[in-house]
Amino acid sequence: MKQKFIFRKVLKLLAYCISIFVAVSCLFVVAYKFINPPITPLMLMRSIESIGDDDFVGIEKNWCDWDEISPHFFRACIAAEDARFLSHSGIDWKAVENAKRYNEIHKGKRVHGASTISMQTAKNTFLWHGRNFVRKGLEAYFTVLIEAVWGKKRILEVYVNVVEMGNGIYGVDAAAQAYFNKKAAKLNKHQAALLAAILPNPRKYSAKNPSAYIQNRAAFIEKRMNSIALPK
Repeated sequence: MKQKFIFRKVLKLLAYCISIFVAVSCLFVVAYKFINPPITPLMLMRSIESIGDDDFVGIEKNWCDWDEISPHFFRACIAAEDARFLSHSGIDWKAVENAKRYNEIHKGKRVHGASTISMQTAKNTFLWHGRNFVRKGLEAYFTVLIEAVWGKKRILEVYVNVVEMGNGIYGVDAAAQAYFNKKAAKLNKHQAALLAAILPNPRKYSAKNPSAYIQNRAAFIEKRMNSIALPK
């Protein structure tokens, strides 16, 4: 009898905690449809991790609205990260199957993921980086929410403003100024492709002094950009 009472109490507490989480998360998602995210967990974590290091990592960012960003960069991001961005509902199941098949064939090699721009935006805006099941589950949850509430255009706008693009550099405007000494609106097609090319590992690669790998990747992205449509 006592064990049953405790079990019910635990279930009630768990249900209460879940309800609070859902309510708060939905509130933040709705708010960020209209209010630009001031900071993200990743920005804070990178700075905290570097405390005590010789090279302290600050936070360089400058929010730009949609019309203040070169359309070339939006196209470059879609071309580089998520070619079916406009057609999937947040999770690209075809890419998931392809990645699963590839990883089964190439065991022991670098794992291929199937993260969409929507999933990356959910992760970058609300969560921490990691590969555990809890974090991935929350990523899927927030992806569904932002797809339903924000729509594709807002998702892409938030993505290009919060994505990590170097040590302490976040968003396209900070990256454009750091690498090319110009505003995000002034990026040309090639510069946009170079910035998108470093996104898989922005703390390792540089758009200012691109390696042969980045140059080749940027060339591929630039060609692909011609067929990329933007959300309206």
